[in-house]
Amino acid sequence: MADKEKVVLVARSESMQDEKRFQSSLEELQSLTETADGEVSKIFTQKRDRIHPATYIGDGKLDEIREYISGYDIDLVIFNEELSPGQLKNITDKLEVRVIDRSQLILDIFAQRAQTKEGKLQVELAQLQYLLPRLIGQGTALSRLGGGIGTRGPGETKLESDRRHIRRRIDDIKSRLKTVVKQREQYRKRRKENSAFQIAIVGYTNAGKSTFFNRATESDSFEENLLFATLDPLTRQIQLASGFTALLSDTVGFIQDLPTTLIAAFRSTLEEVTEADFIIHMVDASHPDHEQHEKTVLRLLSDLDADHLPILTVYNKKDLLQDDFIPHAFPSLTVSVHDSIDIKRVLDKVEEMLKEEWEDYKAFIPASQGKKLQQVKRASIVSSMYFDEDREGYFITGAIHEEHPLKNQL
Repeated sequence: MADKEKVVLVARSESMQDEKRFQSSLEELQSLTETADGEVSKIFTQKRDRIHPATYIGDGKLDEIREYISGYDIDLVIFNEELSPGQLKNITDKLEVRVIDRSQLILDIFAQRAQTKEGKLQVELAQLQYLLPRLIGQGTALSRLGGGIGTRGPGETKLESDRRHIRRRIDDIKSRLKTVVKQREQYRKRRKENSAFQIAIVGYTNAGKSTFFNRATESDSFEENLLFATLDPLTRQIQLASGFTALLSDTVGFIQDLPTTLIAAFRSTLEEVTEADFIIHMVDASHPDHEQHEKTVLRLLSDLDADHLPILTVYNKKDLLQDDFIPHAFPSLTVSVHDSIDIKRVLDKVEEMLKEEWEDYKAFIPASQGKKLQQVKRASIVSSMYFDEDREGYFITGAIHEEHPLKNQL
């Protein structure tokens, strides 16, 4: 087992800034560092309203950090905000140790986590777009093979060859991603043609989405108490209590201050959300900053034009709550996704919400039309069904989506 890299974190706060928000962003940076397998030795903060154009923070603070680095054998310094190419070079020259910023750290975690071909291409594209303007001054850091946080992903030799090579590689990845996106669109189109009803689980990273997904679909996607455990969207079929069948998708976790290159790169992964018919928004109710997390997710949903969809907010981790919890959103449930009864409560609530939105129907289906009966059970929410012996068929009442092709036949 390799030793963890020893890391120093650096953050700047402004006098008008909300202290809680600042602390939460620092804790997030620490969690991100631990997720990337680093060990935080010390956190340096400086109150400063204007960023120093050349070195981001003041010279005095840099000297203090430099002194600490040499005394404690530090491998890496991570800044909490994105550094400009010039700042990155100046700080590295001054501290004589590897320096990265929050964006590079997130990109690095994504590089570790990506499983599918598409996920890997998305990450590499984001990393190359991020690195291109920062090539000057990266010479020494990049020629040091041997990896470490912020160096995973595109191979070192690739980066040392000139920018033309990187630009070619960016164009190449973009065209390969276009093909993948086309395939995904065809796959979605097929699902739409089969009128598959789609439920997407969204939420801040580490809110419990994958755990819920696994318990609800009885599958075993990756779940761990780490940020960004899931990167590649997974879709599985589930059956609700009434027999109604839907597709459930697990999506990548949202985070505040996500690097812009990444939002663009993960557009297609998040498009699963825009194609959904219903959203389950998972919130870690035990997190001190859960209100901010909720807002971040809702803002991103609105950026994706998905905020018009019906949303059920699920406040998770009720087993970790100390005080009485008051939900902000409506409709909502407070649950623990490790409890099978709570999983059922969530799915029942989804059904109840759909019933309210959909159109009621009453129908008679002859017993000889077994196939149609099955279709109706899977495509609608059946409230009651009884067999009439005289007419040899089933009387059914229920609710169905107004645009479902079966609706006209009922």
